[in-house]
Parts: sequence; C-alpha cells; structure tokens
Amino acid sequence: MHTDTERCVRAVQSKDARFDGWFFTAVLTTRIYCRPSCPVVPPKVENMTFLPSAAACQQAGFRACKRCRPDTSPGSPEWNARADVVARAMRLIGDGVVDREGVPGLAARLGYSTRQIERQLLAELGAGPLALARAQRAQTARLLIETTPLAMADIAFAAGFASVRTFNDTVREVFALSPSELRARGRKQPQTPGVISLRLPFRAPLNPTNLFGHLAATAVPGVEEWRDGAYRRTLDLPYGHGIASLTPQPDHIACLLSLTDLRDLTMAISRCRRLLDLDADPVAVDDHLRTDPVLAPLVDKAPGRRVPRTTDAAEFAVRAVLGQQVSTAAARTHAARLVTAHGTPVDDPGGGLTHLFPDAAALADLDPEALALPRSRRTTLTTLVSSLADGTLEVGIDSDWERARAQLLALPGFGPWTVEVIAMRALGDPDAFLPTDLGIRRAAQELGLPSTPAAFTARAAAWRPWRAYAVQYLWATDDHPINCLPV
Repeated sequence: MHTDTERCVRAVQSKDARFDGWFFTAVLTTRIYCRPSCPVVPPKVENMTFLPSAAACQQAGFRACKRCRPDTSPGSPEWNARADVVARAMRLIGDGVVDREGVPGLAARLGYSTRQIERQLLAELGAGPLALARAQRAQTARLLIETTPLAMADIAFAAGFASVRTFNDTVREVFALSPSELRARGRKQPQTPGVISLRLPFRAPLNPTNLFGHLAATAVPGVEEWRDGAYRRTLDLPYGHGIASLTPQPDHIACLLSLTDLRDLTMAISRCRRLLDLDADPVAVDDHLRTDPVLAPLVDKAPGRRVPRTTDAAEFAVRAVLGQQVSTAAARTHAARLVTAHGTPVDDPGGGLTHLFPDAAALADLDPEALALPRSRRTTLTTLVSSLADGTLEVGIDSDWERARAQLLALPGFGPWTVEVIAMRALGDPDAFLPTDLGIRRAAQELGLPSTPAAFTARAAAWRPWRAYAVQYLWATDDHPINCLPV
C-alpha cells in the first residue's frame, strides 16, 4: 500500500487508525516516522514519504515518533492473509527465528537461499531479515525497559542483542532516548515480581464474545482456563515455559506474561497475538462479507469477529483429531487425559494451570491401547504424532497452506473437516471453510443457504478470501457456549 501515495496521504490527513501497521509515514524535515493515526498536525504532503515497515524507516535513518510510538502498531494484516515466502518469512521473524537461528536458519526453514530471502524481503519491505529482526529487538527492549525493573544488561540479552553496547546504540538510534531516559518516560504502574504486563493493540472493532468464548469453552483442563475475566494458558517456548493471561479491554488486550526465561518474550508476544488474531483488518473483512445479503445482518449485529487460533499448530492438530465426531466436552476430556499422562508439570501460583501440552516427541511412545478412543481414531492419532515427530509432516506458522493440506489428507482418518479446521485455527488460513461442520450446516439451514457441501462451497465462493471469518459469523447463530463470554 505504501506505493499508493494519494491513498496514504488521505489516511494520514484523516488520522485513520485502520491503516496503522499497513504503512509508516516518514517526515523528511524532522527525520521522524509515525503511524498514520499520529495525533500531531500532519506534515506537508511534500515532506512525507511512505515506507512499508518500521525496519525500513529505521534503516533509512528515521527515528520513532515519541507521541504515536509507531513501533507498537498492530502488525500488518498482510502477513496472516498470505502464504507466499515473504509472508511466511515475516511470521517466522515475528516468532524470533532470526534471533535464535540467524538468517541461514530462516532461509533453511523456507527452502530458499539466504540471498533469495534477503532480495525478496528488501523488495517488498524495504529491509532485509537482519534489519527486520533488529527493529523487533528494539521493540522488545522497549517493553522490558518500561514494564520491568530489570537491569539494562539483563534486558539487552533478553531482547536478543549480542552486547550491551549494541543495545544502547540501537535504543538511542531508534527512539532518540537512552535506555535510562526511556525508562523514566515509561508509564508508572504496579509491578508483580516475575510478571511482565503489557498492552496488545488491535484494529477496532474487536468482538470478544466468540474469540474468548471459543477459547474458554474448548479449554483443556490444566493447560488452559478462564479465571477472573481472563483467558490463561501455559506456553511451551524455546528456552523454557511460560504462562499467559489475556483480558479483553475496550481498546487493547491486557497481557500478563510469566516466563522462566526472558529470551522467550518475543515469541510469547507473537503467539498471543496470533492466538487472538490481533493483526487482522476487521473493517476490510466485514465490508467484504457485508456484500452478501445473507451475511450482512450477522455482521452488522456484532462486527469485528476474529478467528480463534492457537499458540502451537502441532498441539492443535492433535486436539483436532481428539475432537473428531465428539462433543466439545468429550474432546476436552480426552485431551485432559493425554495432558495428565504425558504433559510436563508446571507451577502456577496464581491459578489452576498444571501442565504444558505434550509435544510430538513426548507422545511418540504413546500406547494406543491406553486411549479411550475407537480403534480407527487411535490409528489416526498415532500416525499423526509419528509424522509430526519425525518431521514428515510440517505444520506451523511457516507452513505452505496447500502443501500442509495435502500432507494431512494423506494421513489415515483425515477428512475435509479435520483438515480445514487445522488450516483455519492452526495454520492461520483466512479462507479455510467448513461446509460439513454440524454448526455451520445448522446455520445454513436457518439462513436458507444450500445444504449439500458442494453447493454450499460454491455459494460461499463470494466470501473469499475471508471464508474463515464467515464461519465465525455462521457459528454465532447457534446457542452454544463458544459464542458467549463465561460469567
């Protein structure tokens, strides 16, 4: 979008927050970059230039505005709506892969050379993977500086910097403030020892009922819970484990993170944002779905529905198999038994979380006879776990959606419903569709939509590329706990 100068100028002059994260305004006279909704008086048109990322702005010598804090904008919705190599690379960078594995590790995951990755990112985002990772490290450092009493040296290494000197230089360059000055300007708020408190921004509107209702209604005991108005869950992270507490607020999601290793902060934030689909562009989605007269009343009644996703794609794939052809309550029971038998115990002084969900390696030696499942579903589960453990099946934020679908369909016991629900909630495909789902079929019947899967799929072609969001509106027509915030 940053190449459409006229459209960008209109967004800046109207201070349109819908475009925050889509592009950034760099002011040539002040050498400051802002989000489109910056509250200051817009600069003259001839003094504005538009760049596609905060990293590109920083690389071009601009510093972040102290008023609108553009580095805290919601992420571009493009990266979760596409499955090409640039979008997959951006999701991996957001997950901290460059900090942990370097650019060669990023390239290897995507199946490209480092030169190809750098060239494609530079062409579309104006910055290479190192610059994008550097911008992310700066944002992580800012969060730790403003929300924790940690020593600056500890923050530097937790944020991914190789040295304290690099940390100091980067903070000064990006924010035009030293780390100590940045801390002095930060919001003073009560701090709980060992807990990081932050605000997760999103593009309005956001309807929390189906989002948090779905997560709470399907929560696996011991791994997830709804407590005191917050959805809480354990996180299995590269350097340790964590516990996230997410509370919906009118203009943000209040997030409390308890981590055993602060180097996991970037990934924990990325996974929480992905879980709640916070980088979506609800206005664009809803405007498209409103063009269908059947969906328009549903959208107008409760706009801003998000797709409840997951913090771990492999975990959700296992849970999808456990939930085949059973009720929500039965699926939770099966998953809870698996967690108790194979999950890693954790301490949760502030709640009732007890375990991490077991990964594929922990389930590799699973005894099928110990599962209270039909024999065919036992085979489906053990085959899935084996494929995940040996790497023949790849599901994750970097997955090619169509390739992953083909791999899943090749496994025994995987039909269209299981594959599409994994594509929607684990892979993040915004166009995943569930024409055979019982709740969707009920909604279709009530709304006068076609009843057969083939005819329904043909009718839903008009909703592309946002059919996963249409599913949320259709599900909401049913009186089911997934559509209600717990009391």
